[in-house]
Amino acid sequence: MSSHGYESGRLNLPFVGICTFGKYPYQPDWDAIDADVAVMGAPFDFGTQWRSGARMGPRAIREASTLFSFGHAGAYDFEDDITYLPAETTRIVDLGDADIVHTDTIESHRRIEFGVRKILKAGALPVVLGGDHSVNIPCINAFDGEDPIHVVQIDAHLDFVDERHGVRYGHGNPMRRAAEKPYVTGLTQIGIRNVSSTSRDGYEDARRMGSDILSVRQARKLGTEALLARIPAGKRYYLTLDIDAFDPSIAPGTGTPSHGGFLYYEVLELLDGLARQGDIVGIDLVEVAPDYDPTGSTSTLAAQVLMNTIGRVLHHRKT
Repeated sequence: MSSHGYESGRLNLPFVGICTFGKYPYQPDWDAIDADVAVMGAPFDFGTQWRSGARMGPRAIREASTLFSFGHAGAYDFEDDITYLPAETTRIVDLGDADIVHTDTIESHRRIEFGVRKILKAGALPVVLGGDHSVNIPCINAFDGEDPIHVVQIDAHLDFVDERHGVRYGHGNPMRRAAEKPYVTGLTQIGIRNVSSTSRDGYEDARRMGSDILSVRQARKLGTEALLARIPAGKRYYLTLDIDAFDPSIAPGTGTPSHGGFLYYEVLELLDGLARQGDIVGIDLVEVAPDYDPTGSTSTLAAQVLMNTIGRVLHHRKT
């Protein structure tokens, strides 16, 4: 057996083994979280208004993330001349998923909130894999009692509906619910475009309640540095990233695709700058619906964005 490399440990290739996020350790005991980052799935999509399927997002993102399980060497970026996620200092765990009660939005959201509170109590960075965008509501709820946060949303849609047909906790409501929180000091909403489910009144409400709204074209015209200058510096940021912020040419696997979206490096450079100018204290990535993407490119994109964002957050915290 030594001729097959076993003498130096298992090869642990991406297609081998259990699919935790990035092949980091699984921690089923939420009272024993000892890590800098804790990943939790929120496989909930009862809040969707058109195509469901985002409940399968956490599994797909985890599977795709095994491609980026960098091993002992970490991920060396020759452009930055930085090794992100070095194995000797990277402390990430996967908590598995919040338990979901089918058809019960309030109870399912409560269980997601419970998990995020456990992560915050342990002093770790919560990274939540959605699920539809309504899972952001319990994530933000969990920051009650924490220091104030500024919400940075990257999304095709404003998600600022107050109430529609009696629904207040669907995937069109999360930014309105966030803006109502006294500990949310403001919102920066980036990538909003085209035909939207939010009326003119919704945009006016968002601005009145402290939101700065930028389209993809406005963001491109500004450039990364000027765009970052619109976001208050030195703050605690909560990042909520809807995969439909990206153009459907690279992210077709989502319930509400919208053409005219971002490309990969446009978002990565923004997130790198955000990690440099403040402290990202919470992340959710939502609306990956893998059944609409037979090539798996959307899940791969989601995993790559998350791995690179986490790497930059951890690196810039230490510098």
